[in-house]
Amino acid sequence: MTRHDREEPRRGSARPAQGNGRRRIPLRKRLLVRLLSVSALIAVCSVAATAWLAVTTTTSALKEEQGQDLAADNRILARLSGYAATHSDWSGVRRTVRELAATTGRRIALTTADRTLVADSAPRGAPLPPRPAATVDPLRTDTHTEPGAQLSGIDPRVVGPYRLPARERTRLDALAAVRERCYERYGLQATVVRTPSGRPVVAGADDTDPAGLGATDCEDGRLNTPTPTETKALDTLSGLVRPCLRQAGLVLGGPVFPAFFDPGAQDPFGGSRVIAKYTGAQTGGAARAAQHCIMTARRAQLEPYVAPVAELFLGIGDQNPARFDMSPANKAKVVGVAGLVLAVTVAVTAVVAVRLVRPLRALTLAAQQPPELHVRVPVTTRDETGILAESFNDLTERRERLEAQRKAMVSDIAHELRSPLTNIRGWLEVVRDGVVAPDPALLDSLHEEALVLQRIIDDLQDLAAADAGTLRLHREPLRAGDLLEQVAAAHRVAAGAAGVVLRTDADDAAWLDADPVRMRQALGNLVSNALRHTPADGAVALAARRDGDDVVLTVTDTGRGIAPEDLPRVFDRFWRAEKSRSRRTGGSGLGLPIVRHLVAAHGGTAEAASEPGAGAVFTLRLPAVPPPGDTA
Repeated sequence: MTRHDREEPRRGSARPAQGNGRRRIPLRKRLLVRLLSVSALIAVCSVAATAWLAVTTTTSALKEEQGQDLAADNRILARLSGYAATHSDWSGVRRTVRELAATTGRRIALTTADRTLVADSAPRGAPLPPRPAATVDPLRTDTHTEPGAQLSGIDPRVVGPYRLPARERTRLDALAAVRERCYERYGLQATVVRTPSGRPVVAGADDTDPAGLGATDCEDGRLNTPTPTETKALDTLSGLVRPCLRQAGLVLGGPVFPAFFDPGAQDPFGGSRVIAKYTGAQTGGAARAAQHCIMTARRAQLEPYVAPVAELFLGIGDQNPARFDMSPANKAKVVGVAGLVLAVTVAVTAVVAVRLVRPLRALTLAAQQPPELHVRVPVTTRDETGILAESFNDLTERRERLEAQRKAMVSDIAHELRSPLTNIRGWLEVVRDGVVAPDPALLDSLHEEALVLQRIIDDLQDLAAADAGTLRLHREPLRAGDLLEQVAAAHRVAAGAAGVVLRTDADDAAWLDADPVRMRQALGNLVSNALRHTPADGAVALAARRDGDDVVLTVTDTGRGIAPEDLPRVFDRFWRAEKSRSRRTGGSGLGLPIVRHLVAAHGGTAEAASEPGAGAVFTLRLPAVPPPGDTA
């Protein structure tokens, strides 16, 4: 009774309710149920998250439409307008936007006129509000939302070419200090106010007129005289104004010198007094044309010094979260859509799960079959399950092949051991019965059979040690030429008896760090194999040469060669190209596997090459070492 026959009743008794012998899997542990449960959970979570996001987005949009926190919006606009007034581009505005968003709790985004994003306080990828809240243009500010803006619409912080260098500011500061002390001598409390361009302006407290207190001698005019920087900028402005005035029929009577130095002036370049003085236009269309020319020239002069026009988008930030609020109608819609999505998700998941489980069930059934049947499964898909099925079939094929090899190996071992044992037993029995006398020839024959047994057992022991990783090596520097000579000397008698010439050829620079006994064993197996397959008048050559960092050892014979389909199996155990078990060519089938393991233990490789009818070449490649005493 086989092992399978003994186990079958136990299997049947363990599951009497199942005729097919399969183990029942609890419903909650089945892959299909778990896939459906996970899919349903994912669908519920995704629907709930989508509903929450939709409600939050809708509520935020409504709050944005209502214009929340107008004062904070005006502060944001004023701060960004000031940045644009003092910078020629928006490259460094991201830090300002983050600070404003943190202090106001608003989402702030700046884009160019074509909606290219410049800076955004929201995470990357967040959509912009539907409409911009304002346009950031310091040359055309809104006087109702921009504190400190001039009636001309130009932000007073835009100074451009009028910004004074440090040397000119130092000189003006000294003049302002002199005028302040002069006012104090007349009992007038004065303060020094610095304009955005850096020019100091001395003003009396409570708008007191210094002339009414007799302090007219303090107005020496030096403080109000334009500096070289201001003169250059004003000359440029005059040059820009003249073409426009000429088209309007007006003439500029001199360089434009407005009330530029009064920090409280609302329209120093466009007031009627300045226009009348320098253009001769008093009122009406001429005055409006002159004012338009001056403002156009100013914007053209200041435009290179300010940031490009930008669109400002404001939204609800993290500090102002929207409430989760829905009407009954919206709740009904969300529940209906959630149910529909859940049903579709479960249906699709069920279809996918069934298709996924079907090949897995086939794999399970195949794996539960008795091992000796070597059942394979059909490959119906090219996904991971299909790859798993192919791997299962490959594993089954390898197992079938290894089982066949195991059976053949047991048969070969039994045959190899039976032949010498049968001879020894037979001769011992006839000696015991007195049929044959135990003469020296008989004893030599029995000794030879015992050596055959010993060789087979030693080979099996070496293979077992190699498989277990316990093969011991006693390494020492070894010249390849000496190794070949020792192997050739050990086989010359056998070669002469077979009528085969045995030659050696070695490179003096070929040295190994190897176990000499194991290497003689490996090469001896190759030479014995070559002698068995080489006919009389043939030759077997042993060669050694240095090849870079390796030593290449070759054993070449002139036998009948090895068929191409047999080459991949020459190092398999108990495999022989000739299936006969004759003592001339049918060795134990363990020599070449031992060669491969011995060479691998030395860190090398073993290869075989052959052409039918032209002999075979076995090549051993091992690491080389410098000759003893070589310091190179």
